[in-house]
Amino acid sequence: MALLEILEFPDPRLRTRAAPVDTVTEITRKLIEDMFETMYNAPGIGLAATQVNVHQRILVMDVSEENDRPLVFINPDITARSETLEDYDEGCLSVPGFFEPVTRPQEVTVAALDRNGDAFNQTLSGLEAICLQHEIDHLNGKLFVDYLSPLKRQRIRKKLEKDQRCRD
Repeated sequence: MALLEILEFPDPRLRTRAAPVDTVTEITRKLIEDMFETMYNAPGIGLAATQVNVHQRILVMDVSEENDRPLVFINPDITARSETLEDYDEGCLSVPGFFEPVTRPQEVTVAALDRNGDAFNQTLSGLEAICLQHEIDHLNGKLFVDYLSPLKRQRIRKKLEKDQRCRD
């Protein structure tokens, strides 16, 4: 397994819409394992392939405290959303150090492929539902900062650009 580089906002590659996965291969499964290692190491609870500059519709997540409930979604498609909305302070491995409230449906049903390429449907609620929606946004080239006011988004952008210049 290998740690992958996580792109950081405002990197324009984060705005790339990911392409569907045609066939799940050993290369796909290796990417999934590398994504889990990267996510757990960061540490985070979700990671979309777009965040590691692979523009395929793959995401991994594990919201458990013990990191023992890994979930894989390939070509995820939300087929149902609850009308009940929930505010959650979201953070992001691509927007390090920032947590802002975002309102999303509390429960979603998703159709996807698993790591073997088998189709499944699953209903998620609470933090799992929030995380799934956040990661699907990444696959569509959208970031949680897009839900914020332009002023707040610009402030975050400037701070991260400054931090990146200091590291370079």
